[in-house]
Amino acid sequence: MDPRMITTCLQLPGYRTVHNLGVVRGVTVRSRWIGSQIAASLRTIGGGRIDEYVVLCEQTRAEAFEFMAQHADAMGANAILSVRYDATDLGNNMTEVLAYGTAVMVEPQQ
Repeated sequence: MDPRMITTCLQLPGYRTVHNLGVVRGVTVRSRWIGSQIAASLRTIGGGRIDEYVVLCEQTRAEAFEFMAQHADAMGANAILSVRYDATDLGNNMTEVLAYGTAVMVEPQQ
């Protein structure tokens, strides 16, 4: 799916929604590697950005986003509206990330 057709908006500018295909989601669960946990713990002493966790979060969100797009493709959608993310801790070092939205068929406005 073209990433330009995935939005957090309720509508896609220049297009009209012709079919609502339903909710799509992408779920992934990641754990923190012990080495990055140690490095991140040391960085918290001095404060500031913790790059190890930023990278982990970016990778995890990207994976959930990709799974959501694949789900929409499988339903025959050509766009996803109202995209959101949610995250839940699943223990001491695991996090579930969910990307979800509404799979739709859109066509250019006349």
